[in-house]
Amino acid sequence: MPGGGEIEELFSIESLQFSVPTLFGLEGVCASEMRRLGLSGVRAENGRVLCAGTAADLVRLNLNLRTGERVLLVLGAFPAGDFDALFEGTRALPWEEVIPREGRFPVKGHSLNSTLRSVPACQAIIKKAVAARLGSRYKLATLPETGALYQIQFSLMGDVATLMLDTTGAGLHKRGYRAQGVAAPLRETLAAGLVLLSRYRGRDPLCDPFCGSGTIPIEAALIAKNRAPGLGRTFSAQKWDWLDKGLWVTAAGEAMDQEFEGEYEIWGGDIDPVAVALARHNAALAEVDGMVSFETADARTFHWGGLGGRVVTNPPYGERILERREAEELYRAFGRAWNKFPEGWKLYLLSSHTEFERTFGKQADKKRKLYNGMLKCDLFMYL
Repeated sequence: MPGGGEIEELFSIESLQFSVPTLFGLEGVCASEMRRLGLSGVRAENGRVLCAGTAADLVRLNLNLRTGERVLLVLGAFPAGDFDALFEGTRALPWEEVIPREGRFPVKGHSLNSTLRSVPACQAIIKKAVAARLGSRYKLATLPETGALYQIQFSLMGDVATLMLDTTGAGLHKRGYRAQGVAAPLRETLAAGLVLLSRYRGRDPLCDPFCGSGTIPIEAALIAKNRAPGLGRTFSAQKWDWLDKGLWVTAAGEAMDQEFEGEYEIWGGDIDPVAVALARHNAALAEVDGMVSFETADARTFHWGGLGGRVVTNPPYGERILERREAEELYRAFGRAWNKFPEGWKLYLLSSHTEFERTFGKQADKKRKLYNGMLKCDLFMYL
């Protein structure tokens, strides 16, 4: 960590540093994804994963990550105990190497345990410092900001400022296959995390009896097919002048070459026929409708045969959709249905209900804390 007023210069076009925010609880899953992609220096911290790479890796991370929320390019980090230090540290970074003369560079970020508590004030200081640096380099009193977006993000943690550029744009959970959803939808990155935590690889059945708009079965199909989740969308960095456009074409081709073909048993059910129709629509948009089947079904009487498989699901919590008592009755009935399942089946169920195990009727073999947005949950694993 930088100290003594010195700037820790991280940015170099040849050797880039990335910070990938995640939902709390998914840091380890995201780190495993990044190691499988061959990234170096992968390090998981609370709410983010750090790594080193190249411009080609910037593209590959955006296209392939299932559980990261966005890919941030780190420009530098430095001590910022007061506004003067924040201004000078920001101005010392090589912004002209990444932001062209016409580039738009709005600023946003957060402050935690820092003496600089006012986020709007920090935004204004950083904006002023970047404008001073770019104005000096481009010999302009006023920058036009009419070109591509170069969203600046800052993080102030314990009086150390980290300055980054958002390469992603709309969050990575926006795969492009869900234009709309039902009430309280599950974020795609969390759904993918649940499937990956269940160690599903497409070899056995996967069922979601509370499928809603189909996010868990669709993410399971993308994982089984090994389809890169970012192939159907665009990213901010695609418009950046210094980033070779051919890298996007190459990375997309490599990702498609690694897709699998096969027969998969992936099923989603929901008691609401409108949700089921929406799930089918979303699966078609994701181009996995031939891999997933959806039907109107009651989870209270849910059953599946065969030698084994896994149920990965996110039932209503009570706080958000049903009243608490109704949710408990639903858990109790689903627990009775689960007791009738044959040996070899595993259940991975996400809930924020503090009395879930009592109402379900059985203690989980394992539990893992996760967050659905800001809502603290547990992943209950019956193995």
